[in-house]
Amino acid sequence: MRLAFMGSPDFAVPALQALHAAGHSIAAVYCQPPRPAGRGQSLQRCPVHVAADALHLPVRTPARLRKDAAEHASFAALELDAAVVAAYGLILPEPMLAAPRRGCLNIHASLLPRWRGAAPIQAAVLAGDAETGITIMQMDAGLDTGPMLLREAVPIGPDTTSATLHDTLAALGARLILRVLEEAPAPVPQPADGATYAPKLSREDGRLDWTEAADSLARRVRAFDPWPGTFTTLAGKPFKVLAAASVPGNGPPGTVLDGALTVACGTGALRLTRVQAAGRAAMETAAFLRGHPVPAGTRLGD
Repeated sequence: MRLAFMGSPDFAVPALQALHAAGHSIAAVYCQPPRPAGRGQSLQRCPVHVAADALHLPVRTPARLRKDAAEHASFAALELDAAVVAAYGLILPEPMLAAPRRGCLNIHASLLPRWRGAAPIQAAVLAGDAETGITIMQMDAGLDTGPMLLREAVPIGPDTTSATLHDTLAALGARLILRVLEEAPAPVPQPADGATYAPKLSREDGRLDWTEAADSLARRVRAFDPWPGTFTTLAGKPFKVLAAASVPGNGPPGTVLDGALTVACGTGALRLTRVQAAGRAAMETAAFLRGHPVPAGTRLGD
């Protein structure tokens, strides 16, 4: 089948590789343009761009699509059977949605209509959902509102992080998109109710509010691993919390309760198990405390 692939981050790479390995003809790969990164601010290709180059596939990196008639015409000229979209990062205008014979197929990392939007994996963990999954959707002009072609659920356990869930869902998305292209399942409209939205995240979303319940903060730590990460302050300096567990405890929110770096919350307490102080490497809390004791009564977040 003649395809275009449209994606940018690591999440999209397994699907691109699976489509290529299955023998589909990938006429073009669309992804975000290279951007400055690192200390030297040199231009860096996104993960899909790197993967496409390794497969010797033609790559296109338009900065915008919505009002670019020339780009619309160039896309239509590819004479595609379908376009596969996975976390591309640009909204496809209607002329491009309509150009492929079978339309544009989106690999979305949730069980639609729950968690439409930019950060569905993090939203599912943060909300304490028991499961999430992949939905292959026929794209329309709305935000993740198109009819569903195939979906499959995966459980979210008490220790699941967004990092581990990301990899599971990326592999599942690659498998399901191959099935959709082969089986051409009938589209099913999304339910009229039950839609929720997962907005784009910022670094500030990772700030821990110690007045919240410990269970909620533990989910936040797992949901925002690896990005944007969760943090507080210790002695007025940024202090990253990389792993934590909800435990019994009571005290003024933000107060260290013991020598194991257990912090009182609005309800219960959060035991920090892996941390990173400003300017230092990440480490298990026990190792950190051997060199940097934090006595009971210390306040975090002040």
